[in-house]
Amino acid sequence: MSFIDPQLETAEEEILPGFKVRFIHSGSMTLAYWDIAAGGLLPEHAHPHEQVANIIEGEFELTINGESCAMKAGTLAIISPNAVHSGKALTACRIIDVFYPIREDYRRSKN
Repeated sequence: MSFIDPQLETAEEEILPGFKVRFIHSGSMTLAYWDIAAGGLLPEHAHPHEQVANIIEGEFELTINGESCAMKAGTLAIISPNAVHSGKALTACRIIDVFYPIREDYRRSKN
């Protein structure tokens, strides 16, 4: 068992302009703690991981397979593996994403 404070134990990285993140990796999942600037654009992409996006603060417009939703705090989205998705931060926002299995491409961080 591990207890981790992502604010203290992981380095913040800027993955895209306006997208700062801290990653935590468990034995089978990756968690991403995002701080996103208003207007930040997430380009259209897909990956083989299942993803759950949880809006903690602010508003984020998420498009999955051509269907868009303006998500607010408390809203969740489940993104199936290989689903094409993109987004835009309508306001500054904080989002927690959970990916299964682990995002090996995000293992640059120390966890």
